[in-house]
Amino acid sequence: MSKKTIILDGGMGRELERVGAPFRQPEWSALALIEGPEYVRKVHDEYIAAGADVITTNSYAVVPFHIGEDRFAKEGRTLAALSGTLAREAADAAPRSVRVAGSLPPVFGSYQPELFDPARAGELLGVLVEALEPSVDLWLTETQSSLIEVKAAHQAIRHTGKPLWISYTLRDDVSSEEMGEAQLRSGETVADGARLAAELGAEALLFNCAMPEVMDAAIAAASKVFSDLGKDIPVGVYANAFPSQQGDEEANATVTEVRADLDPESYGNWAKRWVNNGASIIGGCCGIGTNHIHALSTRYLCN
Repeated sequence: MSKKTIILDGGMGRELERVGAPFRQPEWSALALIEGPEYVRKVHDEYIAAGADVITTNSYAVVPFHIGEDRFAKEGRTLAALSGTLAREAADAAPRSVRVAGSLPPVFGSYQPELFDPARAGELLGVLVEALEPSVDLWLTETQSSLIEVKAAHQAIRHTGKPLWISYTLRDDVSSEEMGEAQLRSGETVADGARLAAELGAEALLFNCAMPEVMDAAIAAASKVFSDLGKDIPVGVYANAFPSQQGDEEANATVTEVRADLDPESYGNWAKRWVNNGASIIGGCCGIGTNHIHALSTRYLCN
């Protein structure tokens, strides 16, 4: 760890449920914005107290899939703006420097690249970008399953001039040995995803919302591409605590059980391994909470 590891926050939905926020499907984490925004601020504050250097806006579920077409049309911009304001206020109240990442989700559902609609993507992303821009320091395109999703997100934010962090979700339905070359959920390669990140001028490339077991191969593939291109682009990981998600499953379509074996100690050991393999940004996704982030900042990545 020759340079400081940047620590991200963890998942929002399960932490909202833990602190008593309104929480159900299909609204998922967006329900707290609608019925109890004070809980969103509470979770942001707890992640900062746990040691997060970057917190992420609670805008992932502010899409028609979760809140419905009518509500998105009427309230999407307001809810996204609220998610930005809550994160910004928490970061500004922190006793140290904390950045706010504007979450740009896969707008047609997680893990479902085949549902991507290029004719409408710009419209939906545009609502989120316009609402979040006043509050965020950087953009985080999360859980991207395909290259075309990333291209759409880049197009939506390029006029803002703010840094772009790209985060892909990975195939974890087969072992790395069986898969061969590390792949996105679309079947496209991580290497191609890294080349696109470099082409678009991304300031970081991350991998999220997949099992810890598939992250090492992705780090290696991305690092090789950047080395070959002569690019110094940081690589990061924020894995989830789900069992393997099959290709026909949609993230958050049901409340998935989390793995009992990924406690803070186990996750911390994975994080140390990722850093030793070249990652310099570490956080958590679904099922990885404040206790995990606290362990990272105080015991496993306290450099």
